Amino acid sequence: MSSKPLKRIHLAAHFPGVNNTTVWSDPAAGSHIDFDSFIHFAQTAERAKFDFLFLAEGLRLREQGGKIYDLDVVGRPDTFTVLAALAAVTERLGLTGTINSTFNEPYEVARQFASLDHLSEGRAAWNVVTSWDAFTGENFRRGGYLPREERYSRAKEFLATATELFDSWDGSEVVADPASGTFLRDAKAGAFTHHGQHVDIEGHFNVPRSPQGRPVIFQAGDSDEGREFAASQADAIFGRHATLDEGREFYADVKGRLPRYGRSADELKILPAATFVLGDTDAEAHEIAHEVRRLQVSGQTAIKYLEHVWNRDLSAYDPDGPLPDIDPEVGENTIALGRASVRQFSDPLDTARQWRELAEAKNLSIRELVIATTSRQTFVGSAATVAETINDLVQADAADGFILVPHITPGGLDEFADTVVPLLQERGVFRSEYEGVTLRDHLGLSTPGTGR
Repeated sequence: MSSKPLKRIHLAAHFPGVNNTTVWSDPAAGSHIDFDSFIHFAQTAERAKFDFLFLAEGLRLREQGGKIYDLDVVGRPDTFTVLAALAAVTERLGLTGTINSTFNEPYEVARQFASLDHLSEGRAAWNVVTSWDAFTGENFRRGGYLPREERYSRAKEFLATATELFDSWDGSEVVADPASGTFLRDAKAGAFTHHGQHVDIEGHFNVPRSPQGRPVIFQAGDSDEGREFAASQADAIFGRHATLDEGREFYADVKGRLPRYGRSADELKILPAATFVLGDTDAEAHEIAHEVRRLQVSGQTAIKYLEHVWNRDLSAYDPDGPLPDIDPEVGENTIALGRASVRQFSDPLDTARQWRELAEAKNLSIRELVIATTSRQTFVGSAATVAETINDLVQADAADGFILVPHITPGGLDEFADTVVPLLQERGVFRSEYEGVTLRDHLGLSTPGTGR
């Protein structure tokens, strides 16, 4: 009886986005603007033979109580600019960027990704996201115009249009003219026409077919509509289910949707985000993880987070004291703008009730409660324990790999690269050298238009 062959693990690195998960108080914490930070992070990922680097995008600085929320990173440079620059200082690492389909145009985005794919010799990837946030939309010409229920219909048409542009060159249009020593282009090359609900354009796409044909497409939605969108069009999912039970349910659900689109299970990679804390022993790692959580959730951060639920100014409260005895203020106008976590609390009164019960039962302060009810590190332990856990989850079909998010930038990936990766390589479940050139090669995906 033959045993199931071991799956190859996919690993990627997420350069932390606009959040408070980075431990800014650590002396090793560096800038999120200086290019040296991006270089160090990317080159560490490439040294470890990771599939790709993932760069999130913040289109507007968050606000709370009418002021810029200064517990996050101060700013965020343009995604394409950073990825194009990183193409020059890396050789094989994939370059993935989040680009919004609500506040951009297909022609512009397709041109940028096709150009990046050429510059990087086939390493570009696009994380397609949507937005119905009018606050962010105020930065754009069509700010706030798109109803929430239409965000995926626009995303689908946006991606379909971009794909038409990528495919408008079949690779045979440019030929050499021996007489003049120049190159000639067929007049039909790049020709496109798309007339739809959200996009109405026609013309000629001016970037020849890139090494990958089109960039690898990521999708990050977790709703039923988001899962269906990923099953129909994405090459990979940037997910959030990194535990065994939740991961297996999500994995089976999304992979089970593929046949209706004529796709096989290996045509879509499921890669949850994952945090980690390493130590010489498991016990030491758990001690470090506890301290990291306390540093991530400072007293000021705890109060700001509590305001998301209470929708009130709670700055007068002691973070090491009890929860407010007043109820949340319910309404459409929230104290925090541009923060996805605000939308997580659909019933703030019930959330407050549950939190009061938990705080009373365990005698928790505001800060302790926030630590207890917000995300913990995904992988905690020695290098051997973390390597074994990652491998077990992948072999159990809870994921195809993980996108790692360190709590220190830019050096937070170094220890993982030096200690965990060699153990996965010894197990034969992770590459020791890159076996291909493009990101599609790394992920085991076919290249559109080539038959391979």
